[in-house]
Amino acid sequence: MKLLAIETSTEACSAALYLDGEVTERYQLAPQQHNKLILPMIESLLAEAGLSLKQMDALAFGRGPGSFTGVRIAAGVVQGLAFGADLPVAPVSTLAAMAQEAFAETDSQFAFPCIDARMSEVYWGVYRQGTEGLAELDGRESVADGGAVEFPEEAAGFGIGSGWGTYAAALRERLGEGRVYGILADRFPRAQWVARLGVEVFKRGECMTAENAQPVYLRDKVAKKKGGGY
Repeated sequence: MKLLAIETSTEACSAALYLDGEVTERYQLAPQQHNKLILPMIESLLAEAGLSLKQMDALAFGRGPGSFTGVRIAAGVVQGLAFGADLPVAPVSTLAAMAQEAFAETDSQFAFPCIDARMSEVYWGVYRQGTEGLAELDGRESVADGGAVEFPEEAAGFGIGSGWGTYAAALRERLGEGRVYGILADRFPRAQWVARLGVEVFKRGECMTAENAQPVYLRDKVAKKKGGGY
């Protein structure tokens, strides 16, 4: 299985190449530089592997939520690449990608990915560790005030993402004492986790054509749970 993934939804820009279980990534924290960085990252990964884009089985991208500009860049780039190489596209939630990172680093069964959405709001989701250690959405992803996020009563786990750096007090108060085991506030969505979850989307036959690879903003429409939540 060969899959190329990109992620540009926040201050971080990254691309990753998944080759039969092994992942190589290019990652840089570079606000407002994504347009300049993402294509060279992709070219570097493919050149290092000695592969062309047309040798991929699929592409994956962080479909949001996140910065409006950032998610549009990812969608636009992946559409162009997919059209040119005639490849299917796997859309992956940026919140799911962060939850997957939390599961990789902790032994928690729940993760609370949270991205600062500005305007005193956060992009929020609750993910549980499902079969084979994969992040599965519990409920729905939403944009809300930190003190009004939704969560299942039984959930207790790790917080991850920039929203925890800005709204930790409000989020802790909302979830209640003892529900937050720890916080990984300095983390952003990364292409390596988009790639791993994208492979699962491909395996389930849930990839889409280039023209249907659209960003998810959440401020326009709340994303309800579908399938495994990717």
